[in-house]
Amino acid sequence: MAVSPVESPVIDRVRSLVAPIAADLDLDLYDVEQRGGTLRVTLDTPPGSPGGVNLDKLALATRLVSRELDHDDPVPGRYTLEVTSPGVERNLRLPTHFQREIGKTVNIRLADVGSDQRRLEGVLVAADDTSATLQIDDPDTGGPVERSVAYTDIDKARTVFVWGPTPKPGGPKPKARPSKENDPS
Repeated sequence: MAVSPVESPVIDRVRSLVAPIAADLDLDLYDVEQRGGTLRVTLDTPPGSPGGVNLDKLALATRLVSRELDHDDPVPGRYTLEVTSPGVERNLRLPTHFQREIGKTVNIRLADVGSDQRRLEGVLVAADDTSATLQIDDPDTGGPVERSVAYTDIDKARTVFVWGPTPKPGGPKPKARPSKENDPS
């Protein structure tokens, strides 16, 4: 189960050490994961912020988090610390991740490999502590329909960056107006 995993005491301790540092930098602690020998701390700007996390803030956060973890030593053994931002296409692992991304397009892969529709893509319209609701296109009618998915049924989920149309450099050229000097009337 990829969504709503049971957190370990180590992850809980790291989260409690990093959260005040993130708050001091006006950032949100998006996620803490430990995979093998890598401890990944993911920081993000608060919801509704105009931009993302810049490299200067990530560098400062890395130094502060590293110093705090060296001082407290909550992770047994050797590990590599990685402080990062979630990027434009974000992994959704926790209910708070889904709740934060309401209104965005998401892609969900269900855990049931026998499901006739294992992959879902649509706009996330609601999320609570147990499930997420997507507005998807009904394959039969082509119209929109809402589908609720329990987090326990999700294998993997992420946001989808939707590219908008890009204007051509220089924009459209205005049409030349006929000159009154050349008007025969």
